[in-house]
Amino acid sequence: MPQGWSLLPDRSAISKELLAGIVVALGIIPEAIAFSIVAGVDPKVGLFGSIAILIVVALLGGRPGMVSACTAGVALLMGGLVQSHGLSYLLAASILAGGLQILWGYLRLAQQMRFVPRAVTLGFVNAIGVLIVLAQLPQLGIGRDGDEVIPSLAASGQSIQWPWVWGLVVLGLLIIYLLPRLTRLVPSTLVAILVISGLAEWWQLPIPRVGDLGQLPSSWPTFQLPPVFRAWDTWGIILPTALAISFVGLLQSFLTANVVEDSLDEDADYEAEARAQGVANITAGLFGGMAGAGMIGQSVINLESGGRYRLSTLTAGVGLLILVISLSTWLARIPMAALVAVMIMVAVSTVNWESFLKAGLIPKSDTAVMLLTLVLAVVTRNLAIAVLVGVALAGILFSRKVAKVISVTSTLLHDDHLYYTVRGQLFFVSTVYFLAGFKPHGRHARITIDMQAAHVWDQTGMRALDQVIRKLQQAGSTVELINLNKESLDLFGRISDTPDFVIGASCKLPDPSQPCVP
Repeated sequence: MPQGWSLLPDRSAISKELLAGIVVALGIIPEAIAFSIVAGVDPKVGLFGSIAILIVVALLGGRPGMVSACTAGVALLMGGLVQSHGLSYLLAASILAGGLQILWGYLRLAQQMRFVPRAVTLGFVNAIGVLIVLAQLPQLGIGRDGDEVIPSLAASGQSIQWPWVWGLVVLGLLIIYLLPRLTRLVPSTLVAILVISGLAEWWQLPIPRVGDLGQLPSSWPTFQLPPVFRAWDTWGIILPTALAISFVGLLQSFLTANVVEDSLDEDADYEAEARAQGVANITAGLFGGMAGAGMIGQSVINLESGGRYRLSTLTAGVGLLILVISLSTWLARIPMAALVAVMIMVAVSTVNWESFLKAGLIPKSDTAVMLLTLVLAVVTRNLAIAVLVGVALAGILFSRKVAKVISVTSTLLHDDHLYYTVRGQLFFVSTVYFLAGFKPHGRHARITIDMQAAHVWDQTGMRALDQVIRKLQQAGSTVELINLNKESLDLFGRISDTPDFVIGASCKLPDPSQPCVP
């Protein structure tokens, strides 16, 4: 069973859990609509997806109190597929991504996520923030026809008045950032939407509204398998997007679970969370919704509102469903300016500003990896590729650092006995520095290579060790290799060309002038 499967272990917290769930539901509405627009689909697709994900993860997730729904990071991966092939393919990709996430959960992918460096994660997170802002530019009139006629104004023939849009966006941002200084009883984003909507209706402003961009729900979501699943070529079309969604979605979810874990000082079951996210995304796709992931912002709001258990997130899912069905007409009248303000807030809170402000204090290699991941994600609009390239670069830079740590020192003892001491990690990158430590070398009657402070990791390192032994032996020296640790000795015995030169794996030489006794 998932961790903390009980909906409410503490019965005294019912009121707090219900209130937190309602607050989260209200906060998700504008974000789900905005993320739908980012993905290029009708608002109902994001709303239905968020409802399904909230309910499923509430019941099956590995971290009680964590909020999952449609997210910007996942939505950004969908635009190309929707533009090229349509909504049905997006629903199919969401289902396939969910199946992959279940597989990753059983394969313990969460354990492998430890190998994603923090610099890559920061680049990934910062890229999401930048891409969110870029996705809002068309809603601000940038890159669009300034004389465009919107459906709600078609009868009057009016065109969009962009200065009004910009002014309302500024007003929304002021409310969002200033209201929390006065009270946190209601989400500042909700207040901003209400105020902007009220002003737009009062003055009948000629500005775009949510209803102009797509259909909102007017009935309950229905179960339907996307018909494109019946075509074999569908799988080749949706697989790249599904893979990207599965990895990026889990990365976001694990980051969210980690934030909640730190706040509550309780462990999360990451494998269970991966499987729950998979089931949730499958459910979302089958009910006409888009895939999603963990939401850091809404999870923090849930915690601050008193939500700790599964009841809060279940309430959020059920509450969101009721609100969406009952308020669809009103939701259609929300000005896009209000959602742009909300998305800018999301972008600003997503970016890790310390990664830029403290760039001079952290290693240059980490900054380079972060910037490369960020730039690549923004240029390609593919977060998965950016993460993979960032991990590869981080691995290369780390290998270079480790390679330079290896050292070879020599001491000439009595009776023409040359004693080499090797310290560090010997593997494919460090072999160049290792070999250089034995150059130049003359002929000595006896040569000892002490590996007590070294470790041989791979075949390349072992071949370099063989090469050194052969050259020394060919020069006429008597060569002995001592103090290989157990793992290195095992590797040496299996693949080395010169096993006879090994003296022993545990030979102790406190004094190099004393003979070795294996």
